[in-house]
Amino acid sequence: MIAPQPPRWARNVLRLLHPGNTLEETEGDLDELYAYWYRRSGKAQALLRYVLNVFSVLPPFVRRRQDASESDQPFPLNPDMLKNYFKIAWRNIVRQKVYSGLNIAGLSIGMACSILILLWVQNELSYDRFHEKAGQLYRLTCNAGDFKAAVTPAGLARGLQQQMPQIEASVRLSKPVTSLFEAGDKKFEEKRVFFADSNFLSVFSFPLLKGNAATALSDPGALLITDEMAAKYFGNEDALGKILRRNNGENLKVAGVLANARANSHLQFDFIIPMSNLARTDNDLKTDTWGNFNFYTYFQLAENADRSVPGLHKLTARMFEIYKAHGQTLKIGFQLQPLTDIHLHSDLQIDLAGHGNIQYVNIFFVVAIFILVVACINFMNLATARSERRAKEVGLRKVVGAGRYQLVLQFLGESLIFSFLSLFIAVGMVVLMLPVFKMLTEKALTIHLLDGKLWASLSGIAVLTGLISGSYPALFLSGFAPVKVLKGKIRVAGANLFFRNGLVVAQFVVAIVLLVGTAVVYKQLNFIKNRNLGFDKSNLLYVPMTGEIGAKKQSLKGALSQDPLTANFSIISDLPTALVSGTTDLEWPGQVARNEVIIPSLDVDENFVSVFKTRVLAGRGFSRAFSGDSSSYIINEKAMQIMGMNLANAVGQDIVFSETKGRIIGVVKDFHFKSLQYAVEPLVLRLNKWGGFVIVRTQAGSNEAAIAALENINRQLNPAYPFTYGFLDKDLDNLYRSEKQMGDIFNLFAGLAVFISCLGLYGLSAFMAEQRNKEIGVRKVLGATVAGVVALLSQDFLKLILIAIVVASPIAWFAMDKWLQDFAYQTSIDWWVFVLAGILAASIALITVSFQSIRAALMNPVKSLRSE
Repeated sequence: MIAPQPPRWARNVLRLLHPGNTLEETEGDLDELYAYWYRRSGKAQALLRYVLNVFSVLPPFVRRRQDASESDQPFPLNPDMLKNYFKIAWRNIVRQKVYSGLNIAGLSIGMACSILILLWVQNELSYDRFHEKAGQLYRLTCNAGDFKAAVTPAGLARGLQQQMPQIEASVRLSKPVTSLFEAGDKKFEEKRVFFADSNFLSVFSFPLLKGNAATALSDPGALLITDEMAAKYFGNEDALGKILRRNNGENLKVAGVLANARANSHLQFDFIIPMSNLARTDNDLKTDTWGNFNFYTYFQLAENADRSVPGLHKLTARMFEIYKAHGQTLKIGFQLQPLTDIHLHSDLQIDLAGHGNIQYVNIFFVVAIFILVVACINFMNLATARSERRAKEVGLRKVVGAGRYQLVLQFLGESLIFSFLSLFIAVGMVVLMLPVFKMLTEKALTIHLLDGKLWASLSGIAVLTGLISGSYPALFLSGFAPVKVLKGKIRVAGANLFFRNGLVVAQFVVAIVLLVGTAVVYKQLNFIKNRNLGFDKSNLLYVPMTGEIGAKKQSLKGALSQDPLTANFSIISDLPTALVSGTTDLEWPGQVARNEVIIPSLDVDENFVSVFKTRVLAGRGFSRAFSGDSSSYIINEKAMQIMGMNLANAVGQDIVFSETKGRIIGVVKDFHFKSLQYAVEPLVLRLNKWGGFVIVRTQAGSNEAAIAALENINRQLNPAYPFTYGFLDKDLDNLYRSEKQMGDIFNLFAGLAVFISCLGLYGLSAFMAEQRNKEIGVRKVLGATVAGVVALLSQDFLKLILIAIVVASPIAWFAMDKWLQDFAYQTSIDWWVFVLAGILAASIALITVSFQSIRAALMNPVKSLRSE
């Protein structure tokens, strides 16, 4: 029988850690021991003992191999020994209160930060995974050139399902609509209202608390409401079968009560109305069009369908063939987006609000790891800083027979005790900080303290943290030679000093990168805030023209004109921030090929140019003096460029837009109507004939009075509808909410990373002062001043900070440059950002180091030199 040998990777570790002339003999000795342990104890214990001996092997120990007369345990691991280790570890913790406090504080803060970030990361990654068939559900998206959209035509879902056996089911959702609901004396305007196909509940796993899931959406005169809405409108009464009046003209029966939409669902709704209800009036649904892109389409693929990336490409290629076969000439690319990818991988237009960003998830996951590593580095530095205090203990233990493996286990055990103590404190900190963190992230984050899986995960983090933070001190302290230690000749090796300095540099690299990231994020947000959008966004107050007010347009205009607070108004079809749809139906003189660019349009009135303060570059704006303006167009610079025109020849050209012929009467300067993540798009302005939103440019300081005046007008002309309003600049700011949250989170954790790093510096400065106490004593005897000693001890740390700045700068520049690439318009990353972050980090570090330096400089030299 062949004697078992250790795994190849274990032998490779031995070769790496113990190169030298005795390598072959050492390997052979350990192989024999492994075979013996394997026969007596089993594979697991044999491997454990082998690995421990790899870290502590010395030729004298290896040659002292066991034979059959020796103990079954090559190194004793009995309960008394473990109890002794625990007792000593606890004594050291209690006796060294400052050291223990710093260690526990650093590890606790690091763990708490990491746990908070990982809770957020877990929440982001959990979106839409609760659906029973999540792995089979895909959303169909499309792109036309650079324009990527989340919507598809109304007829596409059923048409593709009929011709593609891979599609098991399809369901369509409308874009969210705003509706007025009334029950008794309760009347509210709701924004989270969707129309959905009747199989909505069979495809998605949204729990129905009351009602029949199979028939709930089959009646066009019914609707589903969430449990929260049921309580809002009907209180404690059973909502099932009750009537809700919609938009003051339609009665809908509650056919079911849904559980509230889960926070980790990309679909956030309060009301679901059958699609058959919308089909009564919507032309797209009546004609089953394949041309207008207005609905969200979801497919449930068959279980045996090829859902690999090449398989999905084949499916979308087949979809385009079917689309083209229906007489569609527009060149469209289709994509099947996994349901579980929608939240984090959607950079699409005409999409639902509230999506996350996978880039931010990856960034903060790395930040969580880095902060935990920074905390572990603290432990290493603080442990080695007090190495001389433990050196004689190590020497005595070795003299009385302790092996290096026993010392390694002892020190690792101490670090694990620190780690678990820190874990319990960190969990308490998380519980206290979670409400603030939830407000910061606007996420429904929870921590279930009675969840066994949670504690298993946290224990894993504690064990990993303890092993990482305790590994270097354990190997370093256990390697002291007993003779030198007991003679007081122990000195720090250059390699160990280099390693510890490297750890401090690594700490401040992380801190400086986070500080630079915070500065760049806020610089970009400030750039966005102050950028000229092409119109003046300040003091623009808007009121939606809902209900009866749309039919009283002339009365509305008269009332607005008579009040000086509201006289400067314009009526437009859509808010610039909500202008997402468009058409490719554009023809112009000299056109060679069919237009493939999506071109949005905005219906405006004669006051648009003066109210928004846009700039007319050629021609004129709409005017009441010209009766023919109802069939005229104004275009922006980008649309002019697409049609191959210029400012000299654009005005007067006849074009056909959305099947309506008209003449260009003016060209306006490009203005932003979307996030600055997107470049300015072409835009066609038409004369508003129906309504949409009243935009009032208020006078500075008169916003409240203007709101009161508008509310009074609404009360007179639209009494059945509640008055609502908003400010355009706030809507524009909301486009960058996730970026602002990222900046706030960066700011918080950058500060904590600097604080944790300073704890490590405190430990290293204590170590250096302890190593150089006799040198300091000699210098003081020879006349050195306190300032001179402080400068002497501080200059080494300043060098480390400068190295950290040099290392961190290119890393921070690369990371933030990549982040800024998501914006079509971006700020510059100036040199002073790195200088400012470096000065801030260096200043904080020097303040921390100066504490220990001044303490060492003030020490009486007699105490440090009396043994000489």
